Amino acid sequence: MKKEISIVMPCLNEAETLAVCIEKARDFLEKNQIQGEIIIADNGSQDGSQAIAIKCGAIVVETQKKGYGEALKAGFEKASGQFIIMADADNSYDFSALSAFVEKLRSGSDLVIGNRFKGGIQKNAMPFLHRYIGNPVLSFLGRLFFNSSIGDFHCGLRGFSAEAYQKLNLTTSGMEFASEMIVKAHLMNLKIIEVPTILYKDGRSRKPHLKTWSDGWRHLRFLLLYSPNWLFLIPGLLLMSIGLILSIALILSPIQLGKITLDVHTLLYASGFVISGFQFVVFYGLTKVFAVTQNLLPKSQRFNTVFKVINLERGLILGLFMTLFGVGLSMYGLSIWSEKSFGHLESSQTLRIVIPAVTLSILGLQTILFSFFFSILGLKDEKN
Repeated sequence: MKKEISIVMPCLNEAETLAVCIEKARDFLEKNQIQGEIIIADNGSQDGSQAIAIKCGAIVVETQKKGYGEALKAGFEKASGQFIIMADADNSYDFSALSAFVEKLRSGSDLVIGNRFKGGIQKNAMPFLHRYIGNPVLSFLGRLFFNSSIGDFHCGLRGFSAEAYQKLNLTTSGMEFASEMIVKAHLMNLKIIEVPTILYKDGRSRKPHLKTWSDGWRHLRFLLLYSPNWLFLIPGLLLMSIGLILSIALILSPIQLGKITLDVHTLLYASGFVISGFQFVVFYGLTKVFAVTQNLLPKSQRFNTVFKVINLERGLILGLFMTLFGVGLSMYGLSIWSEKSFGHLESSQTLRIVIPAVTLSILGLQTILFSFFFSILGLKDEKN
């Protein structure tokens, strides 16, 4: 008979709690008359966890690749159920209380996430830094970057359909796997819902595998890399806007702010803002194309539109125009210098020509190079 639920537990030296977790999961399946299976995704345990799992009637899948994500992916690939429910094997989640997850999955949800902040966190179940700083901050950034309503991005208890898992094409190997699942589900417009979940004090005597700073950084890095809008585009546009406005104003004349005078020296920094902002925007474009062509991010209609509007030929024309304009301004500045017999110049006047000339020339050359690279990255997409 086809199985409905596959319960997958990642395991690395969980001999102290593994048996009780499997027993609770098996009792849940039996009491609710659910055809299911229990899979232990072992990540190199050396405390006899594998033998315990086999004795308790679970299926053991071993993976040589290290990492939370690698273990789970091995377990998911082995799962034969219509739905998959995952949770840690340290007895911090109650496997006998999965009814809400099953109900939501049966009703059509693609991904069901537990919310520990709504369900309750028992005393000493979560370290202070994780509870009041790490999880809230990272979950807030996840909601901000991806327009998500999920309140607990890192809850380890979650369920999803086997069909949704195939669509997600999950690739990360570490603890950031939890964030990747939610982020990609949002990007693919899958149906996601949260259910209150209680987090219990785990039953192990050893230190937890989760490392506060390194794993926190991995989560943050993932959120940033999968949100190039916030990492590159928005900062880039902001820098360019400030630089352009300030540059235009200073090219016309110095700016007097009380006793402070902003002149050509400030113009140089403003030009630096424009160039730096342009680099951010360029990296946004390159990151987006690379991520889509490598199947790290789903392709959107906007992506196809961008490739129709921005192509090699138009980029070369724009870059050449900017470069020639910069060269023209340089020639104009040279003519002014020649009128002075190539002698002393009034820097306040000439730098208002030279700085924009150099800036335009740099931006023009960068646009040309970016257009070539952008086109190379898009060759795979164009063939499709």
